[in-house]
Formats: sequence, structure tokens, C-alpha cells
Amino acid sequence: MRSRFSSLQGDFVFLDAPGGSQVPDEVGDAIARTLREASANIGANYETSKRVEEILATAREDGARFLNCSSDDVVFGTNMTWLDFALSRTAARDWQEGDKLLFTRLDHDGGVAPWVELAADRGFEVDWVDVTPDLELDYDDLERKLDDRVRVVACVASSNAVGTIVDVARVSELAHEAGALCWVDAVQYAAHEPVDVQALDCDVFICSAYKFCGPHVGLAYGKHELLESWRPYKARPAASDPVGRRFEVGTAPYELLAGFSATIGYLESIGGMNAVAAYERELGRHFIDSLPAGATVYGLQTMEGRVATFLINLDGVDAADAAKRLADEGFGVWAHDNWFSLGLREKLPYPENALRVGLIHYNTADEIDRFCAALAGL
Repeated sequence: MRSRFSSLQGDFVFLDAPGGSQVPDEVGDAIARTLREASANIGANYETSKRVEEILATAREDGARFLNCSSDDVVFGTNMTWLDFALSRTAARDWQEGDKLLFTRLDHDGGVAPWVELAADRGFEVDWVDVTPDLELDYDDLERKLDDRVRVVACVASSNAVGTIVDVARVSELAHEAGALCWVDAVQYAAHEPVDVQALDCDVFICSAYKFCGPHVGLAYGKHELLESWRPYKARPAASDPVGRRFEVGTAPYELLAGFSATIGYLESIGGMNAVAAYERELGRHFIDSLPAGATVYGLQTMEGRVATFLINLDGVDAADAAKRLADEGFGVWAHDNWFSLGLREKLPYPENALRVGLIHYNTADEIDRFCAALAGL
């Protein structure tokens, strides 16, 4: 499988998947081929336009298969954050001043800022749902904060900082009992676990393909009846069928959608997300077991209830200095303060920075052994 990535043919070890994954050559080839052979727009009666229409239809089917939903309910956009800002404004058209919006301390700010800014514009109230001491979502706190004024519960499906998985189906049930929407940022989750939006019963689910070996394009699902009930912000003559198309503003990036389809084809060719998840859990266990003495892992200490994304520090070693020295030795990891998880940062005990190590299915046990030996050297 690694032979399909030009970027993996050298000695450098990419352990930075939460910041963006490497891309197989077939995805880049699909993008380039589209620019050469299908540079047109939909709706014309000539060959290149028909190719574009086929690319768009195929991408919808591939997105639907990836999410387990109808292709009618797939929405493409620039990225998760763009989709979150756009869809949140649409959803809130009829909400009233004094309504409440909840989000969690595990959330990336891409899933928080849209609601904070919306509240500032419209007079809504906002509040955090807390985390437990081991950095899992506090479902009891969520229940306490739900009432009939809550319009949405926004949450991540898994943390981009510490890897904790959220029980989205449970959040959906609690939100729906209170008459609220369950709105999911799945950017980190969709790259590592199989997705079934029907089983999760969430109302909106958004992810970005560049986290699972694809191009920079966002993918969203919305419940069909919900999408039908919303009045979109868009140019009025633009296509509105199927219903997901109503929320795609302007001309789509057709070359990136061709790359997206190639990404789904790649993932299916290696066994699909079930195989990916099983392998990454094994890899994550090996990482935890191989860490040197003096390494601190923040959050869950096993692979139960998490993806293979780890926030760590080494006793007596500054994280920013460690990231620089590791890069010099051929290992790609980041050091940062808040990881765009501003609510979670208040619960993290380190004074300045921490190292984030993010594994993905193209990593190997040998790479982990070499990396942990480098950590021990630091």
C-alpha cells in the first residue's frame, strides 16, 4: 500500500495525521486528469460538461457510501469549518433571541466559533459541556444543561488533541429528547473509524477529506427532512436538486471531487474503514506500550474509547524544542499550546506546549519503534 504514495518513499516518518494526511498518487492523478479532460461546468450539451456531471454524481454516490446515507443528503464544501459556518446560519434562521447553543470542551474551535459568532450576532446564549478528569465527555453535565431553550448540541466525534471518542449516538438521543439538534464535527473521527450516520442518528455530520488521504474538500450529511425544511443562502437560479445541492454555493471544485472519489476508491481497495480502524488500534497499542519512561500521555491511557491521536510530554524536555529536534532526526510531529481546542486547554495540566503524535494506517510498527527510541534519546 505504501508504494502508492510518492511521499512515503523517503526516510521521513509522518506522525502528523491530525494536521493532514499524505495523499496516494492515484488521487493526484485523478485531479490532474480532470483538469486536462473535464474543464467545464455542468449543464452544457457537450462532452466535457457531461464528464463533469458524471464526476459530480459519482462523488455524491461515493460520499453517501462513506457516510451510509442517501446521495441526496450529501453536501460538499471547501472544508468542515466553511460548511459549519454556512449550515449553522441556515439552521438558525428561525431561532429566537435567548435560545441556547451547547458545545463541548473536546471540540475544535472550527466547531465552536460558528456558534459563538452566531450567538453574538443574534443574542443566543452559549455554554460548554464539560469533560471528566480522564478527558472524556461528561454526559451527566450534558444532561444537566439541556432544557427546552437549547437548539443545538455541537460536539466532536473524536478529539483532534487527545483522541477521545464521543458516544455520538448517546449525544443524539439526549439532544433529541430536549428538542435540540445533534451537530457533529467528525474531521478527526472519519479518518480513523467507519462512519454510519444512520446508527449515530445525528442531524448534521461534517468531515474533511484531507484527513483521510484525500484533497482539501469538505463533506457533510444532513437529515433529509431537515435539509428540505431549511431555506438556503445561495444564488436563486442555481441547481437545487438533489436537496444536498441546495447548500453548495457557486461552482463546485470538480477536480477535487474527482480526487475525492479516487480517495474513497483507495480506502475501499485496502479493506475499507473497518480494516483501517482495526489496524490503527493495534498500532496505537504498540505506541503506548513502547513509550519511554518519563513520557506523559494526557487523557485515556489505553486504546479503548480513543483513536490513535496522542498528546504527550517528556519529563524535563520542552515540547517545542523536542518537535524541532525530532524533525531534524526525520520525524514529523507538532508542538502547540491549545491545538485549536480552547475549552479543552483549560483542563490540560501542562504549562506551555505538548507534543501531538497522530498515527494513521500508512504508519508502521517499525516507524513507531524508531520514533520511541528517538523520544528515549531526548
